[in-house]
Amino acid sequence: MRVTWRGILAVMVLAGVSLAGAKSVAAQDDQFLMPEQSAAKAREILNQAVEALGGNAYLSVHDVTCTGRLGSFDHAGEMTGFEKFIDYTQPPFKERQENLPKRNIIQVFNGDKGWDLDRGGVTEAPQADLMQFKEEVLKDIDNVLRHRSHEPGMILRYGGPDVVDLKQADWVELVDSDNRTIRIAFAENTHLPIRKTVETRDPRTQRKSAEIEYYSNYHPIGGVQTPFQITRERNGIKTLQVFFDKCDFNTSVSDALFTKESLDQRWAQIPNRDKVRDKKDLDRQKEKEKDDKDSDKDSKN
Repeated sequence: MRVTWRGILAVMVLAGVSLAGAKSVAAQDDQFLMPEQSAAKAREILNQAVEALGGNAYLSVHDVTCTGRLGSFDHAGEMTGFEKFIDYTQPPFKERQENLPKRNIIQVFNGDKGWDLDRGGVTEAPQADLMQFKEEVLKDIDNVLRHRSHEPGMILRYGGPDVVDLKQADWVELVDSDNRTIRIAFAENTHLPIRKTVETRDPRTQRKSAEIEYYSNYHPIGGVQTPFQITRERNGIKTLQVFFDKCDFNTSVSDALFTKESLDQRWAQIPNRDKVRDKKDLDRQKEKEKDDKDSDKDSKN
């Protein structure tokens, strides 16, 4: 009999379902945990995850520098671009991302401030981008594991066992004071996070939005387990995919990188031929960006 890869996959899925069923029977008591017991079990799983990610080395990360490739997608989930980048971070509130190899498109966030450098020069980041960055900080998995899980008023729950991406896993649910629900699946054998889901509600429309991130291809870098592939979906549609080529931790990234002055200096170094661009092209680009944002708002409504 000829065995195809589809047949192998089917067997794996069925085996996973069987194991999940066996585990759920063995863990029936966990389904009826009192709130204090559920929170304690969730905390135990979070502590195991921090240890698996590197323990003190993971908790002591001061700055991160990563290079890689970023795939972006439109509202239908079709890829619209694939670009190389370098990203500097002082988590959780400072980030700088530059395009490669020219480094003439740069975005910087520093707390509640932000700036953009493009072919038109240096400008203040739009308010919508600042709000989005703040939201991303609140949902960032490293920020959640290092800091936010210990916030006053944060509710922890054990979400039960499951088969996630063909792996035995345990879910932990966190609900913050703004009723933002964050669910993280941790692989049972490695204790590493493999999926995160975030549910939010639009304050204007009260519509729910579900965002999913997948973490895979972990590599130990300086004692810290690092996912070299991250995929994000929103309401079932892929929005971005990141493939890291290299990451370095605690290399003394300068605070000066996260300032408007650093962008002004970079602008002064860019050759004039790269600054000059037909005004009509710039206007068309800005109009397209505005239309994309309007379409995004309409799709959410």
